[in-house]
Amino acid sequence: MKLWRNAPPRRTPDLDLEKLDRNGPEGGAFVFWLIILVWPLLDIVHGRSHPVWLASLALFAFSAVHIAVARTAFDGRVPIKVPVGLLLLEGALTSVSSVAFQHRWFTLWPLLGLATGVVVGHMPRQTKGPELPMLIGIGGVSLLTVVVTRVGGADDSTVLSSLYGVVTAALVTAVLLRLFTVIRMLREAREELAKAAVEQERLRFSRDLHDLLGHTLSLMVVKAQAVRRVAERDPAVAAEQAADIESVGRQALGEVRQAVYGYRGRGLADELDAAVTALSDSGVDAAVRRAGPPLPPEPDALLGWAVREGVTNVIRHSGARRCEITVRNDGGAAVVEISDDGSGPVGGDRPRTEAGLSLGPGGHGLRGLAERMEAAGGALRTGPAPGGGFLLTATVPI
Repeated sequence: MKLWRNAPPRRTPDLDLEKLDRNGPEGGAFVFWLIILVWPLLDIVHGRSHPVWLASLALFAFSAVHIAVARTAFDGRVPIKVPVGLLLLEGALTSVSSVAFQHRWFTLWPLLGLATGVVVGHMPRQTKGPELPMLIGIGGVSLLTVVVTRVGGADDSTVLSSLYGVVTAALVTAVLLRLFTVIRMLREAREELAKAAVEQERLRFSRDLHDLLGHTLSLMVVKAQAVRRVAERDPAVAAEQAADIESVGRQALGEVRQAVYGYRGRGLADELDAAVTALSDSGVDAAVRRAGPPLPPEPDALLGWAVREGVTNVIRHSGARRCEITVRNDGGAAVVEISDDGSGPVGGDRPRTEAGLSLGPGGHGLRGLAERMEAAGGALRTGPAPGGGFLLTATVPI
């Protein structure tokens, strides 16, 4: 027998089954238990149920309604109120048939419990508190079982066995269907987490490429301008600058390859050396001051990114003539300050966020740097320097 299927979705208030309700037990797995009806069928055959035509009609009607309950409960195109109404009809047929024909007709009650579990298992799940649909459904059918079997004249053992069959069938079925729902939800959550991880990695990689290439390409543009200015006047200097462009290009190619393999930065010392060279080639006087012991690898790499991005913005946007880089490590936190006498990353007339980050062109690198700092528990502050110019301060905990 086929136990699994692709079911159309039924939307409920607390979860989206359009994606979740793909695989699960189908209604046919629960229709199979109609084999229990062989006992009342034997009563009809042996003449213990009178009149025979009415008993046969009742057995046929019960079978049809039970199948309809199982089929509609698993069909996401059918509103849940339809199988609920059919379940009430099945309860009425069970009550009337067991009282009217007695004997082995009490075996209809476990089938009613099974149908109850199917219906309440597909009803909207409570996000907080007890499962009210399950409690109401199973409690109601249990009470109905006791009352009707007593009224029908059943002895204590028949009442207890009918009640046990109803509760067991309903509870096991409802819990089983809830378990499938939870499994589908967990599978969907795992897929969403995987997608989120991929998106985060794409964001990190794009940010790394921006930080790597933004600085390097800016330096290459500066050197190309120098070549153009001195090409006719001093070919030797032009050749030297052209060689530098080639060297920087090769270095950029290597850095991009390293970034592809997860490389995160060159380190603070190398970035400081590269910053002094880039600033000098751009006609900016550079001064570097360091205080404190060497940094651990992660803060060292992160502050290296800060130096790279800060110096790139000085070269590209500030129009500064002097830039001062200060590195301090007091044992609890490491700080990099990059101050210049220019107008800032995008000029003084550009709007900035409350954190000082530019909203205009050229601010994407600072946004990425701020995200890096925040992820590491640090902070990035940008804004006008006390004595004029622009100041970038990056702080990272040790």
